[in-house]
Amino acid sequence: MPPETLPDDIAALQAALNAERTARQQAEARASGAEAMVAYLKLLIAKMKRERFGQSAERGRKLLDQLELQLEELEASATEDGLAAGSTAPDTTPVRSVIRKKPVRAPLPAHLPRERVVVPAPPCCPGCGGKLVKLGEDVTETLEVVPRQWKVIQTVREKFSCRSCEKITQPPAPFHVIARARAGASLLAMILYAKFGEHQPLNRQSESYAREGIELDVSTLADWVGTCTASLAPLIELIRDHVLAAERLHGDDTTVPVLAKEKTITGRVWTYVRDDRPFAGPDPPAALFFYSRNRSGEHPNRHLAGYTGILQADAYAGFGDLYDGRRRPGPITQAACWSHSRRKFFELADLRKAPLAVDAVRRIDTIFAIEREINGITAE
Repeated sequence: MPPETLPDDIAALQAALNAERTARQQAEARASGAEAMVAYLKLLIAKMKRERFGQSAERGRKLLDQLELQLEELEASATEDGLAAGSTAPDTTPVRSVIRKKPVRAPLPAHLPRERVVVPAPPCCPGCGGKLVKLGEDVTETLEVVPRQWKVIQTVREKFSCRSCEKITQPPAPFHVIARARAGASLLAMILYAKFGEHQPLNRQSESYAREGIELDVSTLADWVGTCTASLAPLIELIRDHVLAAERLHGDDTTVPVLAKEKTITGRVWTYVRDDRPFAGPDPPAALFFYSRNRSGEHPNRHLAGYTGILQADAYAGFGDLYDGRRRPGPITQAACWSHSRRKFFELADLRKAPLAVDAVRRIDTIFAIEREINGITAE
């Protein structure tokens, strides 16, 4: 309250002081982050239950999304209230508050380019006017971003005529990923990654581009995606042949939400990975992805129909037919996963303090420690 607006009456001054104290205490209580901590704990519980028991219903996924959104809003509000509390007049009345733990500030990524902005120094000493000699410098780093820039590339093909034979010469037309389309390779890569890597629908991409002054209709984007998918089919086939030529594979599946009529269903993404780097294999690693609407065992049987090597996977029953000795062209050798096995022992050791489970976890961790030491060394 400005001094010129203060009342002269002592009682009024005391009332104004009490009101100021009350407002400050309420702001500090809101800024304590108690609500954010409660939401954070609920989110942790929901995630732990989801990881331990799996997702059993659409309602659980929606609840998790709502908790994450609520946590985000509460933490933002707590920061806003904290700034509001700090801007009020100082008060000597002690207020017990819960201090919200701030994240540890990590150094900015070293691979980013640095742009030096040197603050001009005074030409002489501000105190006496004497000559200044540099002792050192303090550097403050701020993370910044350059907004996305759109541009039109004009490829000019000049025509020339021969003075002797009058033949016209012109360089060939440049290569386009999509014939007769006006989309560059980088633009197409951005659209494909946004759709398949970030699960952003084409209608949202179209709206985002329109806000930047670029009108790209959804049907146009869909045509580009379909054409690129067909163009990349041979590359996908080469990756498939490379992955399935491995002596050993790692296989697993994960859930993925899929839009359906009037609801969202849970589909599956099956992943098969070839990675020989742990024992210094010469072949490059690669991953092969398949999609299915359910988790039926027919899917891995179809994906690995001609494969006869080693498959490391969890104990999912759908892989069982792959290990059958009567399978043609031959059975796949099963390699069980130590990480999945350890998880069950760890739950018993952590929750029930079972002595045998604690000993099992200790023995498995010893194996993991040895593997970390020999990782990348040849088998010989």
